[in-house]
Amino acid sequence: AESLGRPVARALLIPVCFYYLCRSGEANQTLRQYYLRAQGRSPGWQGLFHHYYSFGSTILDRVYFLRGRFGLFDIRVNGLDTLTRALSLGRGCLLLGSHLGSFEVVRAMGVSREELDIKVLMDEQNAPLMRAFSHEMNPVVADSVLQVGGIDNMLRVRECLEGGGIVGIMGDRLMSHDQAVRCNFLGSDAPFPTGSIRLAHAVRTPVVMFFGLYRGNNRYDVQLELLSEEIRLSSERREDDIRRWTQQYADRLAQYSRNATDNWFNFYDFWQDTP
Repeated sequence: AESLGRPVARALLIPVCFYYLCRSGEANQTLRQYYLRAQGRSPGWQGLFHHYYSFGSTILDRVYFLRGRFGLFDIRVNGLDTLTRALSLGRGCLLLGSHLGSFEVVRAMGVSREELDIKVLMDEQNAPLMRAFSHEMNPVVADSVLQVGGIDNMLRVRECLEGGGIVGIMGDRLMSHDQAVRCNFLGSDAPFPTGSIRLAHAVRTPVVMFFGLYRGNNRYDVQLELLSEEIRLSSERREDDIRRWTQQYADRLAQYSRNATDNWFNFYDFWQDTP
């Protein structure tokens, strides 16, 4: 992608996206149902193609983000003062992201503020090729990705936060129904993971929601919103508290899903009973 240049690489996405449009009947139907929930309409093939092209564009741009070539992009950050205030408390910060848009663009904030230590907590066990690709592109960035679970990685999370750094975590990818809570999302109940809220309670750090929305061509709009300066779960109403905090996150995810519907990159039935 780098040797071809971004415009040529983006042109090559067109036949790739047409291929997936023609071969992904189940994903197409899932996207149509999602659009009905988010916008009250079902897209035609042009709308589905645009959705795949938006997704392909963010995957392509990941190459440039991993290389640190943020100068190629028009990245507009809204709410940076929210993050600054959260970090000023001296306890680090949890950045709660999603599969709406690009989470990789969070690196731009680390570049603009070089003193920031940013780690990303995610499950890469099912994506060994992506992890290998990231290591090849930028070993330093790849090493900042921590695998969910494991005592060593949790110690690295605590070390990062205690040093005033940022730990990013996805709030919408369910790995197990044993740690799920059902929240209203775009009009119907959907299972959401509870790990991020439980982690926030354990580490007592502020939680800032992050949405890196792709707006076409080379533009990204980053939205930062405070969820809480400190999340506490009462022993008497622990599950109710988890549901309340998770619902607040789901409400904001729903709002941005309506605002940037073509940024939804969960290509499975998010509302189904099994992940």
